[in-house]
Formats: sequence, structure tokens, C-alpha cells
Amino acid sequence: MALAGALLWGYFALLSPAQSGKAPAAGAASSAEQAVSLAQSGRCKEALPLLKQARLHATDRELKRSVGLAGVRCAMVAAQLDAAEDFLRFLNREFPHDPEVLYLSVHTYSDLSSRAAAELATTAPDSAQGHELHAESLETQAKWDEAAQQYRLVLQQDPHLPGIHFRLGRLLLSKPNPSPAEAEEAKKEMQQELEVDPSNAGAEYVLGEMARQSQEWDEAIQHFSRAAKIDAGFGDAFVGLGASLVSAKRFTDAVPPLETAVSLEPRNPNAHYQLAVAYSRSGRKEDADREFDVHKRLTRELEAPGATASQQVQK
Repeated sequence: MALAGALLWGYFALLSPAQSGKAPAAGAASSAEQAVSLAQSGRCKEALPLLKQARLHATDRELKRSVGLAGVRCAMVAAQLDAAEDFLRFLNREFPHDPEVLYLSVHTYSDLSSRAAAELATTAPDSAQGHELHAESLETQAKWDEAAQQYRLVLQQDPHLPGIHFRLGRLLLSKPNPSPAEAEEAKKEMQQELEVDPSNAGAEYVLGEMARQSQEWDEAIQHFSRAAKIDAGFGDAFVGLGASLVSAKRFTDAVPPLETAVSLEPRNPNAHYQLAVAYSRSGRKEDADREFDVHKRLTRELEAPGATASQQVQK
């Protein structure tokens, strides 16, 4: 992260007025133009107060953009993190969807995150939050056992900290080919999470999915129902509930949650397929045919060689 940040600031330091297309000509009289010129020459200590004022008063659109870009760079160089966020909010409000602004936002927020992580690791490495952050880092590296140990250290300090039992259980299930013992441990962690935080829809969903895979339909229905009740926008919970009701041959009961599922996730082929089955077994042939057609179309789109990135994610 630090290297990426250094490269980013180097890019702005090397950016010439001609390249940016936004900086004013040398010798311009306005304070905003002077501030941008100072920033581009690396004199951020002098430029930053002027850039803050210019952000409030500049009216020329091109100049406002230059002020914002220079302001983010100088604020980060000066370690004025609040000011950097203020300039970013200004840029994203005034120039939404601007590729350069979005690119800068990605790297700046990444740098801010890295700085906060480094401070936590330095000042409180043995805190619950320090172990949790370390666990998250190990998890992204697929170091499952090491990450699990860090989560267990968190629970040693505070066994009632919300979210940790869920994360540990999810991690155990994320391992390639988890053993039956690990799956059982994960189930217990999810149950403990619900004792700590009964409103954790994710834990209910995972327990529902585990029950569904074991063909324990009644238990799956109970967990998916609670997950959907906790989070009315949890599309996968409605899919799981409807699919479990279909498997239990409760076809009419499956229709409402599956209709909700396709409204929440209109590009989910499985939701349309399950709804088609529920319609078909409930005697609604025309509705079933329509949903089968949607399922086939979405499946073809997702499996096509030229599928977009978002379609691949959906798949």
C-alpha cells in the first residue's frame, strides 16, 4: 500500500501543467492559480492554506478541479488527513464519475487505510482490534490456520465481541475442502454468534445453507426465514428459503419468497429457476414458462465467452 501511495504522489509531483490541462499559466494573479502553482512546485506548506480557501471561492470549473487535485496531494504530504478527505469529498461532489478523481480516491483512501493499520499495529498490536486486523490480513492471503488463531486470540480477550464467532466460522468454511470436524466447529461458531448477536443475518444464512446441504429442510427453512426477517434486502436468504420450501415440496409456500428474491436479484438465474419450479408445481404454467425462459437467457449470458466482469461476478 505504501509503495502504491508513493507512486501516486510521485505521479502528481511529475504532472506538468500541460499534462493536466488544468493548471494556469505562470505568473497568473489569482490566489487559486498561485496555490496550484505552489503545489506543483512541491511547496505544499505554503500552498495548502491557499488551496483550502480557493476550494471555497473558485468559480472556474477547470480551476476548481486543479485546486482539488492539488489539495489532496498536499494534504497527504503534510499528513493533514482530515483536509485530504475534505478535498476528496469536494472533488467527488463537483466532478462525479471523473476517472482521474476516482483513481485518486482509490489510492488516497487506500493510503489512509494503510496508515491507520500501521498505527494500530504499532500502538496496540495485542488489542482485540489488532488481532482482528491481523486475522483479516492473513485471511486475504489464504493463511487459514494462522488467521483462525488470531480470531481465537480475539475471543480469548472478549468472547462476546459481535462478529468474531461469525468470522471464525466463515473462515473455517472458506478453507479448501473443510473437514467434517471443521464444518461442525463452524456450525458451533455460528450458533455462538447468534447468542452474542441475534440480529446477525449472515450467521442465520450460513446455518440455513449448512442445513440445506444436509437436506434438513425444516431447519434450513427456519434459519433462512429468520435471516430474511432480520434483513429484508438479503436476496440470497430469500433464494435459500424458497429453494428449501421447493425441496420440501411446499411449492405454494415457496412462491412469495422466490418472487421477492427475483425482485431483489433480477439477474440471479437460480432465483428464476426455483421460482419457475414453484410456479410449475403450483399449476401456474404460463408463469413457469416465463421464468424458465428468463433462467435460460441469464444462464447463456453468464456462460458466454464475452461475458462482462459484472456478469462473471454474478455467475
